[in-house]
Amino acid sequence: MLHKGKGMTSQRLHKRRWAAWIVGLASLAGAGGFLYPFVLPAWTVGGETSAHAADAPLLFAVITAFCLIAIAVALEGEGRTRRSPAKTVALLGVLVAIDATLRLVPSFLGASPIFLLIILAGAVFGPVFGFQMGALTLLVSAFITGGVGPWLPYQMLGAGWIGLTAGWLPRTRSPRRRLLMLAAFGAGWGFLYGAILNLWSWPFAAPGATEAVGLYWAPGLSLGETLRRYAAFYLATSLVYDLFRAVGNAGLILALGGPLLRVLERYRLRFSWEPWTTLPDPVASNARDLEGAPLAR
Repeated sequence: MLHKGKGMTSQRLHKRRWAAWIVGLASLAGAGGFLYPFVLPAWTVGGETSAHAADAPLLFAVITAFCLIAIAVALEGEGRTRRSPAKTVALLGVLVAIDATLRLVPSFLGASPIFLLIILAGAVFGPVFGFQMGALTLLVSAFITGGVGPWLPYQMLGAGWIGLTAGWLPRTRSPRRRLLMLAAFGAGWGFLYGAILNLWSWPFAAPGATEAVGLYWAPGLSLGETLRRYAAFYLATSLVYDLFRAVGNAGLILALGGPLLRVLERYRLRFSWEPWTTLPDPVASNARDLEGAPLAR
């Protein structure tokens, strides 16, 4: 007699942990790329136009390599069910290709349709899938649109973190509540994405004699003064663009998120399965018990 087994085998748990560790290492490397100019200000000489010109190729190679390694490990699911690795990787490729082409759609200020699928894919398939969806989408779209430059690995990280954190959201039973939660999440990341991406060049924007010094970072500033200056810089340069991105993310999720979530959930269920284990046949067990029982008089 066959019965569905409960829990995850040690092999599944091992692969899931490896995938999570790989994504974690990619995120740590990316965070180091964002933050090292504040720790090693001597490396920041050269101006905003040459920001990260030396280290961006290395960070790009690291992030891309980690994504490919995670694919090689095989995404077998991030829950109590297994997922077909081949089908999951194929679906990842299709979603990345579709989302990358959306980069060609004219956007208004900071609003872009590419974040819609990144958020929904992460929410449905989990944080590891979401990180790869975001990072690889920005990679492929950069080659399509000619947007390759030292900013690319940082855009990949920002989009990857959107998909990663979308996978951490709880799955509510109410479709409407889930859609509203995802819309609020998309709006929040509309601002957060811009705030994070500014950091790739802000420490390198050394103020000149005619620049507003109070908007820029300089070595030796305290943490409080650094945050104050960055807040002023963000309000003056990015807030309007990020506002349009936030409204665009929320609006697209509310308008298209419902049917897209149903499609993605259908694929997730179709690609998922639980292992079967063989249990003793109750009929045979009863027969053996009766053979050993004393005869009734």
